[in-house]
Amino acid sequence: MKKLVRVSMSYMIFGLIAGIFYREFTKWNDFTGTTQLSVLHTHALILGMFFFLIVLLLEKNFQLTKEKNYKKFYIIYNIGLGVTLLMMVIRGILQVLGSPESAAISGIAGLGHIIITVGLAYFFQVLFKAVKEEA
Repeated sequence: MKKLVRVSMSYMIFGLIAGIFYREFTKWNDFTGTTQLSVLHTHALILGMFFFLIVLLLEKNFQLTKEKNYKKFYIIYNIGLGVTLLMMVIRGILQVLGSPESAAISGIAGLGHIIITVGLAYFFQVLFKAVKEEA
């Protein structure tokens, strides 16, 4: 359970830093348009911090970590979220700097979303099995 608290706290720290970075980076560059950096903060907090706090509560009640595919969920979801957040940072910085859209960044971001989806599929498989065993 400490691992879940640590990962949740890590996403919280990243999310808060992302919010500060967005505010300061756009201010330094006199940027007033829309950028991926504006939603990076909330993505990190919701998909990272809050999601893993919910997983922590579910672990407390259903011992999710004992399920066979829990480790797959944990690793795959974190990889997918990491790729997605990284692409948001890169795209956001390039938008602020005025660079044109990149198909490569969009493709990698799409892969990040697909990886998150696979992680979520494992999560719900683990959750269903744990809830079924509890009943």
